[in-house]
Amino acid sequence: MSLLHADAAELHELARQAVLQEYRLPYGEADGTPVDRLEYETPPELLNLVKLAVRVSGMDAGVINIITADQQHQIAAVGVDPAVCSRDDSMCSRVFTSGSITALADASCDPRFADNPFVNGGIARVRSYASVPLVTREGHALGSLCVFSPRVLAFDAGQHEGLEILARQVVEVLELQFTTRRLVEALEVVRRSNEDLASFAARVSHDLKNPLTAILGYAELSEQDDEVEPSGPAARYLSIIRGSASRMLSTVEDVLEFSRIGGAISRREVRLSTLMNAVLQDVLPLTSASDAVITVQDALLSVDRAQVTALLQNLVSNAIKYSTPGSPPRIEVVASVGEAQMLRVIDHGKGIDPADRQRVLEPLVRLYREGDPAGNGIGLATCARIADAHEGSITVSETPGGGTTVTVHLGPAA
Repeated sequence: MSLLHADAAELHELARQAVLQEYRLPYGEADGTPVDRLEYETPPELLNLVKLAVRVSGMDAGVINIITADQQHQIAAVGVDPAVCSRDDSMCSRVFTSGSITALADASCDPRFADNPFVNGGIARVRSYASVPLVTREGHALGSLCVFSPRVLAFDAGQHEGLEILARQVVEVLELQFTTRRLVEALEVVRRSNEDLASFAARVSHDLKNPLTAILGYAELSEQDDEVEPSGPAARYLSIIRGSASRMLSTVEDVLEFSRIGGAISRREVRLSTLMNAVLQDVLPLTSASDAVITVQDALLSVDRAQVTALLQNLVSNAIKYSTPGSPPRIEVVASVGEAQMLRVIDHGKGIDPADRQRVLEPLVRLYREGDPAGNGIGLATCARIADAHEGSITVSETPGGGTTVTVHLGPAA
């Protein structure tokens, strides 16, 4: 073999070993360190495929081999105890990169295997033998699906095809396990990232509150100063400063609340009417100014009381703020409890365009529409986070006849 070919083969083997490490095969930890074989529990899906391979082939035993740089590991075995041997002793190591099935009625008659310890009695006395490479979609050979017997038995075309189908299924299981593990790890990274982001938002919000509160206080004191003419430019500038600082402080407080919401919840049984009594006290200035009519269909819920109160306060406040101009807001708050719990806050106001209904659930997203009150885009995102903490979700849809219906799923009932 030329040096060029040798280098190509060596690179291919290194790439194959990298895939094994990425798949954590034969049964290693994240750093590639093999665990104790006795501690390894064979996935039932793989064991069932080996059992079927033995049945299809008529052999006495079958294994799934993962072949590393220097060893062969049996990660699933039927008819024999799973074991590890050197790659030099392995029969399958000689053919697993061939790309096709190797099937022999008597391996002792094949020059590739006549002197192999699994054939000549050094380890075993295999006669009939079939090995199908386990090849990924990218073309990397992981090992083999192997069946064997001490008896001399012939293989027919149907058995060949059956073993090849089962080998592809073994690869599907291994790839599915690999993909599932990567998804779990990615979700864990996202979870930690969200926790870090929430912690950062909490620290920043807390640090901003003190100077903003000081700005508001000094602006108010300055407005009351006898030297500031109520109709003069200084009073107008101070009013602008106070209004801007007040809006910023409100945003900071909402961001701080958003960072605290979610995570671990404490479910308790509470009536919706009890939650709404607290909400109505908090939004009393809004309801009084708008003559809002709010009706509640009561139910017994199993939820985190504080978080769902905050959710209802946000939804009811929005329903009042974005009502149809010149028409008193009409809002229905409805709960239903079966296997799962659901809340609906239904209004008959301006509504939200279909293209914006998912977007408004994201943090800091505002709809800049004429006549809308100023907002910071945190309220609905907070509601979405509360729903997620309750193993639920939130959707925004149109109320028949016009308006917005927000549906909140709050996970299983008690």
